[in-house]
Amino acid sequence: MLKNTFCHMPGVGPKLERRLWEAGCCDWPALRRAELPLPPARCQTLCRQADHSAARLADGDARWFLGKLPAAEHWRVFGEFRHQAAYIDIETTGLGSPGDHITTIALYDGRTVRTYVHGRNLDQFAADVAACRLLITYNGKCFDLPFLRSQLGVPLDQAHIDLRYVLASLGYRGGLKGCERQLGIDRQDLADLDGYFAVLLWQDYIQAGNPAALDTLLAYNILDVVNLATLMPLAYNLKLAGTPFVASHQLPVPAPPELPIEPDLDTIERLRRDHAWRFYGR
Repeated sequence: MLKNTFCHMPGVGPKLERRLWEAGCCDWPALRRAELPLPPARCQTLCRQADHSAARLADGDARWFLGKLPAAEHWRVFGEFRHQAAYIDIETTGLGSPGDHITTIALYDGRTVRTYVHGRNLDQFAADVAACRLLITYNGKCFDLPFLRSQLGVPLDQAHIDLRYVLASLGYRGGLKGCERQLGIDRQDLADLDGYFAVLLWQDYIQAGNPAALDTLLAYNILDVVNLATLMPLAYNLKLAGTPFVASHQLPVPAPPELPIEPDLDTIERLRRDHAWRFYGR
C-alpha cells in the first residue's frame, strides 16, 4: 500500500489522492505514465516527490514515511515493513505513580518471543529492540514507550504504529482485550485477566516467592504481543476497504505461535478467591 500512497507528499490530501487513483495513477511509477488531472508543473513536482519516496523506501526508512503521513494513515507503512516489525508490551506495578516500575516486557518479531523480567534481564531489551525498524503497540504512545524510555533509557526512535488509534478509526474500542473480543480473538484461560491481575501476579511472585505466578504473568504478557501480531494485519486489511486495493493488497493473518510459557491455573484461581471483592463485587 505504501507504493500506492500519495498523501504523504506536500499538497496531496485524500481528495487529490483519490483523483490520482481514479485517473489510473495507482503507484509512484505511474505518475510518469498516466494522464493526470493536474498542471504540468505540478505533475513534475509529484514525480520528483515519488522518486524521493522510492529512494526512502529503498533505504528502509519507515520513520520518514510516518513523519510525512497523516496519523490516520500510519497503517499503510505496515505492508512494506511487516517483516522488520516488533510487537511490544510491558507490565508494570502501576500506572506511573512515583515508585512504579516495569515488571516484565514481551517482545515478538513474528518469529521469536523474548521476555524480560525486572531484576533479571531488563538490560538486554535495548540491544534486542534496536534491530527492529518498526514498533507496534497498543496504547504504547501514551504508556509503554514513555515507561521504557524513562526507566531503561532506551530511545525507541524507530517508526511506531499504535494500534489503539488504527482500531479506533475502524470503530473498535474498549482496550486491547475489548478489541480482541470484537475481532474474534479468544484468550481462553487468560480471558478474564487484566492489568490489575498482572500486578497481583507480580506481587505473588515477589512477596510469596511463587515462580508459577511469574510464569503466568509472562504468559499473559506474551499473549498481548502475539495477539498484536494478529490484530495488525487484520486492521490493515480492514483499512484497505477504503481504497481501490482491497482485493489485491490483502495480507495473510499469521497463525499464532505456541506459547513458550504456560499459565498456572491454580495460581489464577487462588488469586481470584483471595481478591474476590475486586472481581465479583464483594
